[in-house]
Amino acid sequence: MPWKASAVLAAILLTACSSTPLPPWPSPQTAQRPVAPAPVPRAQPGTVVPAPLGQQPQQPAVIASPLPPPAPLLVQNEGPMAPPYGDAVAARFPDPSMAYSTPGLARDRRAFTTNAEVGQWLRSLTDSAPSGATRTKLLNLGMSQRGEPILGILATRAVNTDTATVESSGRPTVVLIGQQHGDEPAGGEALLVVSRELTQGLLEPLLDRINVIVVPRANPDGAAASTRVTANGVDMNRDHLLLNTPEARALAQVINDYRPILVVDAHEYTAVGRYLQKFNAIQRYDALLQYTTTANYPEFLTKASQEWYHQPMVAALKAQGLTSEWYYTTSTNPDDKRISMGGTQPDTGRNVNGLKNTVSLLIETRGVGIGRMHIQRRVHAQVTAITSALRSTADRANNLEQVRSFVVRDISAQACRDQVVIEAAATPTQRDLDFLDPETGADKQIRVDWNSSLTLRSTKTRARPCGYWLAASSTAAVERLKLLGLQVLRIAESGSVLADTYRETARESGDRQDVIGTIAGGTGIVRVQVAPVRSAIDVPAGSFYVPLNQPRANLAVAALEPDTQNSYFANRLIEDLGHTARVMSTPSLVFEENE
Repeated sequence: MPWKASAVLAAILLTACSSTPLPPWPSPQTAQRPVAPAPVPRAQPGTVVPAPLGQQPQQPAVIASPLPPPAPLLVQNEGPMAPPYGDAVAARFPDPSMAYSTPGLARDRRAFTTNAEVGQWLRSLTDSAPSGATRTKLLNLGMSQRGEPILGILATRAVNTDTATVESSGRPTVVLIGQQHGDEPAGGEALLVVSRELTQGLLEPLLDRINVIVVPRANPDGAAASTRVTANGVDMNRDHLLLNTPEARALAQVINDYRPILVVDAHEYTAVGRYLQKFNAIQRYDALLQYTTTANYPEFLTKASQEWYHQPMVAALKAQGLTSEWYYTTSTNPDDKRISMGGTQPDTGRNVNGLKNTVSLLIETRGVGIGRMHIQRRVHAQVTAITSALRSTADRANNLEQVRSFVVRDISAQACRDQVVIEAAATPTQRDLDFLDPETGADKQIRVDWNSSLTLRSTKTRARPCGYWLAASSTAAVERLKLLGLQVLRIAESGSVLADTYRETARESGDRQDVIGTIAGGTGIVRVQVAPVRSAIDVPAGSFYVPLNQPRANLAVAALEPDTQNSYFANRLIEDLGHTARVMSTPSLVFEENE
């Protein structure tokens, strides 16, 4: 029987309340939040930062990334694709002045880089002799559903590449992820370029200030089939709270292991398709950008995302002659002409990683539906934006650690206090968007109904509990919570707690939805309406307690409040409303030590 320890969580709660100074920062006064006064210079002393790739006057025009002689590979013949628009539109997207080199970008190539070539590329970078103080490590993050490895590479100036040494190096870590959607290749190709430049090229000086993990291809099966979804038909970028797929679990594990301060998710968006159908227009922006926009995301991480990342990224793209806008999309319903920014649900990598107290950025280039057209320009836009994000992290390394230190303590200190948002929605407004005329290629500005995720409307709030109780049978939910990086305690001796139980007031069946429509790969959900009922409840030995005085507490709220579409109850990871309750006062319980 495991050793037992009496745990009264008040002491932990008081520790969490200790103050952490924030970096100098321009901000309006905010009630009951410490705010710092003035900006600091953009570059911190000692930072060595290269100019963006493509702006090196002494460099050759081609950024080459050679591989050792490869073994013979079977490359899928994609065949020629009929251009979805004419020369007038194509002329608006000239190739950049430099050419990027990866296996999939070869001139006569018909298919993008295979997963075998991704592995070969990364191994060539880790097998090379160390370049000065730079160290590399090949990361095998897991296997796809069809048995393909999900690979990454770590680049660091730490004295060793084990996780403990990287963590203690004093440098924040960045994780770069490509191709969660298999039919969006530019991000994966760009990350091969970035991995080469970080380990052997123009970006290597950034490692004086940061560690970087690059995962070029998160969905190998989707990439092989050129499909958005994983092998079992799931949109893995809507699976980061539920963690049903091995691909999403692999990314969750690397985030847990290395605790990054920044996560960048590289995607592509539809250029023609339903925009031509709805607006008789073609997408014109080279890149669409967005950061975390979900309920309970800390305000100071939103400020860091906007001021330290988004603004410099827009400027970097503009300097390269590339256009950008906030990320947006439209539903598959041809009669629905609303335009929506990226969703507010805590299910995407962008939002879930944000609730892990990171700056979490989405970069989307125009690529879905146009095959290999403009691929050099698409890769150039990704490389430019990703380089800007890396540079921002290097420039602000110390400030970012200060912000995160404050945020994790502030979140922990909120347990048992005030209100927590259960659901939030975008704010309807209007916006002028620039498109291209499909015949002439000329700019075509259209006024659209615009759902803004930058300003969220709270649609459901409750008193913030001290934690959540889960029945002993809720092992599937407990497993997922731990994969999210949450602490879950097993109760060693029966006790009693003051709690809100859930009384069901309405129920219906349905599907999970995002701003595009029904989410791929779902099995149907149970949507309930509930009313909290306050009472003292008995909690038996062997059941579980999830405290909210921990840094990732807001993920527990997203998973365990039952009346949302992403909740573990709605998605049947918790089978009965009676198997969970909101603990409303600090419990005096005995927990098993090994939990």
